[in-house]
Order: sequence, then structure tokens, then C-alpha cells
Amino acid sequence: MTFTQIFAAIFLLFALYCGLDPFNHSVIANFPNFEVKKVQMPAWSELPNDRDQHNLLQNSHIRFLNQVQGPESIAFDNLGRGPYTGLADGRILFLNHHHNWVDFAYTSPNRYSNSKNRSLCNPLPIEAATPFSYVKTEHICGRPLGLRFHKKTGELYIADAYFGLMKVGPEGGLATSLTTEAEGVPLRFTNDVDVDAEGNVYFTESSEIYQRRNFIQLVLSGDDSGKVLKYNPTTKETTVLVRNVQFPNGISLSKDGSFFVFCEGTIGRLRKYWLKGEKAGTSEIFAVLPGTPDNVRVNKDGDFWVALPNRRSMYAYLTGLYPRIRKFIIKLPIPTKFQFLFLIGGNQHGVIVKYSPKGKLLQILEDTEGKVVRAVSQVEEKDGQLWIGSVIMPFIAVYKL
Repeated sequence: MTFTQIFAAIFLLFALYCGLDPFNHSVIANFPNFEVKKVQMPAWSELPNDRDQHNLLQNSHIRFLNQVQGPESIAFDNLGRGPYTGLADGRILFLNHHHNWVDFAYTSPNRYSNSKNRSLCNPLPIEAATPFSYVKTEHICGRPLGLRFHKKTGELYIADAYFGLMKVGPEGGLATSLTTEAEGVPLRFTNDVDVDAEGNVYFTESSEIYQRRNFIQLVLSGDDSGKVLKYNPTTKETTVLVRNVQFPNGISLSKDGSFFVFCEGTIGRLRKYWLKGEKAGTSEIFAVLPGTPDNVRVNKDGDFWVALPNRRSMYAYLTGLYPRIRKFIIKLPIPTKFQFLFLIGGNQHGVIVKYSPKGKLLQILEDTEGKVVRAVSQVEEKDGQLWIGSVIMPFIAVYKL
């Protein structure tokens, strides 16, 4: 046989192997109706090319190493106490004045009930735990993601990926469910939340098909069933404000409350939704981001800090535009995490950007090597410092501005 014939035979065998997926590695194994959609990517020329030439995020200090697993969201209460953070094991912790982490709240009744699931929700020993250790039980024990305090009441609003929109009083304890559906459709992946002065709650649902434990499938598919919603505390009604969003993630009201911005995760944009004025009820592009955004938070000056787990590479850009590339990668009989790395074009590193209320890029901070900060989920500014959370890291990083 010639070299060409041998290569062709190997290629055909490999293609057959991928199609059969004998080890059930394929990302679509449990989703028979899996569909891959085109991502409405901005033009490559629109992506910001500003860079942090000094890798300033490497000056961050790692704090609470292995004391907090997967601290996705960080919040301070209306008295300035905290931080509070939600963990991979389902608990919400509070750093008290003795600088000790103590249990504050929880979203699942299984945690302290007489349920047979109670033992499943016990935190694992520190030396044995990672943020990934709890994925199999997070639908039972809860996975608090977005956290926000109501400035007037001191109540903590929680977006739990599995239990929906919730809140708990200033004393903590078991959170109360506010809503688990919208327009008769159950919430599948509640992600982030913000609340205005009147108590109206704005939150995101990343997908009505995929749950958080299937977020890689969500990213690979380009699913556009995500929504941005509003909960009215007076009528107790939940309405959909924006539909057909590709992985909506973080959400934050502006300082004056005239609009909010939310992250279009798969596309890599911030979108503005007007709440007041002539444009009320409409949305528009606020900023095109250099990577895939997670959460967004406003600071005391009205500027928006956006957390990005990684900068978008040309390779990741092309996989978004051309679903056939993703379909091929998805067929590879390799673990899902490697498929995900194929699609993002390499390892994650930390990127943080700041935008003005007008959508102007003001600052960018990076750790391009992922040496200290990587997989950034949220940035909370307080007293001249950035508190940096991560959904998959076992620590909180603090960067002094």
C-alpha cells in the first residue's frame, strides 16, 4: 500500500471510531437532540486589541487558599461587612470580623433536613476537595452563583443554578424561593442577579435546555435559549425582558438605575437594556469584549468591571463562526474538558476590563500566563481593592488598585 492509501485507511478508521464513540466520551452522548448553532460573532476588527503589557494581575495576592472552593460571586452587605461568597458545595459563607469563614446561608433544604440526601451535602475534607468534586451533587445541594444585597433591607438575593431565584434575610439561614419558572417554563440554569431600590429583581437564565453541570455542552452548542428576566416583588410575577440570548451570564444595574448591562457570554459582548427614558424597554450593544465574559459589577463611580476567564483567540473565533468545526471536535472521543480547551484555543488566563457608563474601555488587567489569576468569574471593587472570584479555583485573589 502507498503512504496515501495507508493515511486514507487510518483516517477512515478514525472517523468511524469518532462516530461510534465506543467509550462514550462524546459531549453529545446524553443529548440525542444536540444541535450546534452558529455564533453571531462580531467582526474580528471590532475586538479590542488593548493589552496589559505588564501582566499586572500577577501582582494579586492569593487569599484563603483551599478554604473556599469555587467562589463564583463575591458581595459585601449594606454595612460593608464581608465578603460573602457562594461555594461549589452549595453553602454561602461570610468572613467575620475575626477573619474566619462561617456558614451564612444555604439554598437547598437537603443540607440540614432529615432527608436521605443530607449526607451528600456535607463538605468534603479540605485536602480531598476541589471545585469539581461537587458537580455530581450540586443539583441536590444547590449551587449559588450570583449574589446581591438589597441596599435598603439588607436581604441577600441569590441566583442558584438549580433552585432558581431566592433570597435570605440579614441573619442568613435557609433561603426562600422567589421563583422557579417564567411564563410556565421551569428555570434550568439561573446565573446572576441584581436588585433595584424598589425591590425589582433582574436576573439571567443561561439556558432553558442545559443545566450548569452541562455548561460545556451549552458553550459548544451555541445554544440561544437564554433569557434576561425581571421578578416583580409586588405581583410576584416573572417576565421575560430579552429572549434568544447565547449564554447570558452576568448582569448589573447602572449606578443611576436607568439601565442595566448583561453579558452575552458566547458572543463576547455587553448589552445595555434601558429601563427609563425614551428608549425604555429596548436594548443595544454596549461593548464588544476581548474574550468570553462571566460576571459584571458596577463600582462607586458608575464604571463596570467585567471578568473574563480568557482572551478570545483567532481559533476560538473561527469555531464560533463555523459550527462544522465544533461538530468535528465534539465527535472526538476524548474527555469533555479537552474538547472545551480545543474550542477556547488553549489554557485559561485572567482578564479583567473596566468600562465607563458610556461603554468606553478604561482599563485592562491581565495575567496572560495564568500564573496567579485565571478563570476569573467576578470582580468586586471595595476600598481600593479588587476582590476576584473564580468558579473553578480554590481561593479568592485580591488586587490593589
